[in-house]
Amino acid sequence: MTTTNVNADLVRPASGSPGAAQQARLTEPAYRYRNAVVAATLIAGDIVAVLGAVAAEQILIHVAAFRAAPLDPALALFLVPTLAVAGLYDRSGRCPYERFRRRTIVVAGFAAFGVFASLPATSVADFAAVRAAGAMSLLLFGHYFEIVARGFLNRASLWGASTILVGSGKACRRLANLLASRSDLGLVPLGFIRTSDDRDLAWPPVPLIGTSANYGAIRVSRDVDVALFSNAKDMAVASACPAFGASCRFMLAENVGEVQSLWLRTRTLGRMVAIEIRRDLCRRRDRVLKRVFDLLVAIPLSVFVLPIVALAAVAIKLVDPGPAFYVQTRVGRNGSSLRVLKLRTMFVDAERRLQEHLARDADAAAEWRRFFKLKRDPRVLPLIGDFIRRSSLDEVPQLWNVIRGDMSLVGPRPLPSYHTEKFDPEFGALRSCVSPGITGLWQVSARSDGDLQVLKEMDLFYIRNWSLWLDVYILLQTVPAVLTAKGAR
Repeated sequence: MTTTNVNADLVRPASGSPGAAQQARLTEPAYRYRNAVVAATLIAGDIVAVLGAVAAEQILIHVAAFRAAPLDPALALFLVPTLAVAGLYDRSGRCPYERFRRRTIVVAGFAAFGVFASLPATSVADFAAVRAAGAMSLLLFGHYFEIVARGFLNRASLWGASTILVGSGKACRRLANLLASRSDLGLVPLGFIRTSDDRDLAWPPVPLIGTSANYGAIRVSRDVDVALFSNAKDMAVASACPAFGASCRFMLAENVGEVQSLWLRTRTLGRMVAIEIRRDLCRRRDRVLKRVFDLLVAIPLSVFVLPIVALAAVAIKLVDPGPAFYVQTRVGRNGSSLRVLKLRTMFVDAERRLQEHLARDADAAAEWRRFFKLKRDPRVLPLIGDFIRRSSLDEVPQLWNVIRGDMSLVGPRPLPSYHTEKFDPEFGALRSCVSPGITGLWQVSARSDGDLQVLKEMDLFYIRNWSLWLDVYILLQTVPAVLTAKGAR
């Protein structure tokens, strides 16, 4: 079998396939120096974030007449190296949840150091309030600027580590499709090495480099950063071969089924490796922590959005006389009946309108059976109803449910019984063990564009991988999801 070096002479895959853009740019200066370009772009975002935090503190000092000095912009000289040590200027290797966790730890450390290093003799309360606002602004600006920077780098085909897949054709195809759909994972497949005894002819959409039986004849280019293996046997054999450069990182992609995949810990048991999983949502301490976090966010947020909800309620009554709010019965924790408070976005006789529409439109009936939603819903109030739904304002009154303890800020979406009846018993039982949320992983990713299977995958991932870090990350991702109204109906 003919083998191929992964370099500028690599046979290019079909246009649009994973890694095609990167392979086409292997000789361009920006691509050759992509590590520096990526780091410079991310550093620029963090410098802007520091300036934004300084500006936020100055505004707070001016508006509230606090007696405290704002942050020194020279903070960037210390923050940037620390973030670099934390690995946040690499172009791959860490999922977005882990990147956010590391950023939060670094910012919190700098905030604590700044407080204790320059605590004034007077106006301690003012000083603490200003520094807290600065730290929060620094975290938010840094997080969102990184998302924008990563999007820019991804469109320029500079984001992500050049990756070689090793395994059967079926396994490599699955990995290639996963990495193509999840650019945030930071791995871009450029080719694959096939397991020598594999007979699967359905290969991934990247060039074949060779087989595992020919490791001695394969020389992978220095442009390759990661070798991703689908089984431990091939990885063990490859580790002793000169095919991969010393700087190439080895990763094993093991399907662990429906168990925890975030925040895993490993332990050595002789020649075996044990994976320790956490069952955080089962521990009373973590449930209390989640509840305290909900109250700390929901109560002040409720006060802030009250005037907006009042204006929306007036607009609803002007368009269609009737109550501005309504209570919808959903399935809550442990299968209990949950009365969800929402702003009304539909006509008072919405159900009659829906049944008449489904009876005369077969396509709409099929769409309803799959998604339980319609792109063109005859029940929605003109103008104001569509705006409230797309901006998710109708969900805001559920903050009262959070304060009462019926719901959480983040969790699986509360669904009506006719929806939950479609779930298999195992998933339904697991889902009912946690409190439903105003927002969740499904809402900030697929939202209404995802069917029941997508919702199931997202909910399982959240329940099994829950942590306070994940809750905060989802809350921050809710903002751009609402502003762009992606998938909202």
